[in-house]
Amino acid sequence: MKKRELVQEILGSKGKAKILLLLAEYGQLNITRLLRYSGLHYKLLEKHLRELKDLGLVEEERLGRVRYFSLRFDNPHVPIILELLRALQEI
Repeated sequence: MKKRELVQEILGSKGKAKILLLLAEYGQLNITRLLRYSGLHYKLLEKHLRELKDLGLVEEERLGRVRYFSLRFDNPHVPIILELLRALQEI
C-alpha cells in the first residue's frame, strides 16, 4: 500500500485513529480496555483491529485467552501517522 493510501485509510476512519492514539497513550491494551476507552462496539473494534494488523500498524499478542494489542514501532509509518493524528487533534 502506498503512503498516501495508508494515510487516507487511517484519516478516513475515526475509529482507527482513536485506536492508534489509545495504543500510543497506553502502550498495550486488551480488548476490554480498548472497548471501554474507545466507546466502539465490539464488532467494529474487531474490524478496525484486523485492518490495522493487516496494514502492519498494530500487533496482537496472546497470553492464554487474553489478547493484547500494541503499535508496531518497527513499522516506519507508525511514528509519522501518530504525529499527524496528534497534530490534527490540536486543530
